[in-house]
Amino acid sequence: MIAIFCLVVSTGAQAERFGIKVLTSKGEPIEHAVAALIPKDSTTIPPLIPSEPAVLDQIDRQFKPYVLAIQAGQRVSFPNSDSIKHHVYSFSDPKTFELRLYKDKIPEPLEFETPGIVALGCNIHDWMIGYIYVAESPWFGISAADGEIGIDLPAGEYRLKVWHPLMQEIDLQREQDVTIGAALQQEWMLKAPLHSPNFGGLADEFDDY
Repeated sequence: MIAIFCLVVSTGAQAERFGIKVLTSKGEPIEHAVAALIPKDSTTIPPLIPSEPAVLDQIDRQFKPYVLAIQAGQRVSFPNSDSIKHHVYSFSDPKTFELRLYKDKIPEPLEFETPGIVALGCNIHDWMIGYIYVAESPWFGISAADGEIGIDLPAGEYRLKVWHPLMQEIDLQREQDVTIGAALQQEWMLKAPLHSPNFGGLADEFDDY
């Protein structure tokens, strides 16, 4: 299970700092958790989408980063830094696509228009698993090894979503209202343990690709 402690600290008249730390039930920090804040007033969402594509690389036969978070409408580039070919695909509803075997030539960046979770795989290396979290607003972050996330955003009423690739369904459905602009500390405890990670072995019979 994960405990989540939130603290909102003012950083000025125009913006607030939302801090969140993601911990296991034993008090250990957890990496790769996404926190996203969606304003209840959708008119406050800035219309600007980052012009530069986000990058999800392939290094040592793994997706790097393991979890990438972007804003809906943003593009993602998929370079391959390995010396072998990869075949990237997704069957997820928000974005179904396929980048056939490639190595040196980087495919054109793909646009991810629909919010949701996009699970990635490699058709050659079955253990390669990655995720793209497509957020509804620009206010999101991913926990580092220390479990901490910091998000700067305007004061107001928001809906908080927390996601991790190994969460079970009962926790994936949970959301919570938060008020940004007032001191806040809260605890969020998952109702079910995380799934066990399964990345498979790294033996590769396709080194010639």
